[in-house]
Amino acid sequence: MNERIIALEDINPKDFFGPQNNHIELVKKYFPKLKIVARGDQLKVYGEMALLDHFEEKFKQLTKYFNRYNKLDENSIERLLTSDEEISASQKSGAILVHGTQGRMIKAQTANQRKMVDLMQKNDMLFAIGPAGTGKTYTAVALAVKALKEKEVRRIVLTRPAVESGENLGFLPGDLKEKLDPYMQPLYDALRDMIPYEKLESYLEKGIIQIAPLAFMRGRTLDSAFVILDEAQNTTHNQMKMFLTRMGKHAKFIVTGDPGQIDLPKKQISGLKEALLTLKNIKGIAFVHLDDKDVIRHSLVKKIISAYKSIETE
Repeated sequence: MNERIIALEDINPKDFFGPQNNHIELVKKYFPKLKIVARGDQLKVYGEMALLDHFEEKFKQLTKYFNRYNKLDENSIERLLTSDEEISASQKSGAILVHGTQGRMIKAQTANQRKMVDLMQKNDMLFAIGPAGTGKTYTAVALAVKALKEKEVRRIVLTRPAVESGENLGFLPGDLKEKLDPYMQPLYDALRDMIPYEKLESYLEKGIIQIAPLAFMRGRTLDSAFVILDEAQNTTHNQMKMFLTRMGKHAKFIVTGDPGQIDLPKKQISGLKEALLTLKNIKGIAFVHLDDKDVIRHSLVKKIISAYKSIETE
């Protein structure tokens, strides 16, 4: 009799196998000729080789479903095991990017956000430019989480240049991480909407998701990673060039920024503005410009952006 050991990767066995292993007991009913034993975060399966191959393929569909929706139930198990449905393929073209925590359905909500999604399917690098509240960072994080859940990348790297808007990190209490964590808070907030707390903590602990200031990127080669540079308007020429050249094989890069919110010294040229001109004709790099029509915060934010735009163009 042949043996196959199948491990659950980054999945809580209790959630996946169900109360009293109800889910795995249901799976067993569909494979009566196999002996299936659940132990810890592993399954040991015994039987004929052809049946083992078929079981493993179906089991992969169940884990894909669980990773995407953060849940598993009897209906989804029965549907996946009794049909030829490929869950990731059936959902790939839909509007939902990620099924987040507390039943959230994370979608691209505006035309330019949907453009971000479409362009990332065709390009490996994307610049998303626009004012605050247009969802450029949130959409970028959703695309990164989607890619991680669907095993298109092995890790997510989120970074920002540590330039303060009128504040000084040096005067904040604590070590470097404690100083920087509040600065990285928007990235943490987006991730918490999309990944359950325990799984997110595990990802951060294992380095599957990394959040760090831009200076920490120097000297790295980022293979099989989805990398987001946020607040890129505050990069210098050298920082932007350094970041863009970190791109490794099978990587996806998104650069987000607002050229109207530069916190660099007055004589310092923004690396983002320079990159938009320098890279505009390179195949494989795409650009999206979001505007006040994409604002999804409080209705006043759209009016505030329009009011400032009117005085800045005078």
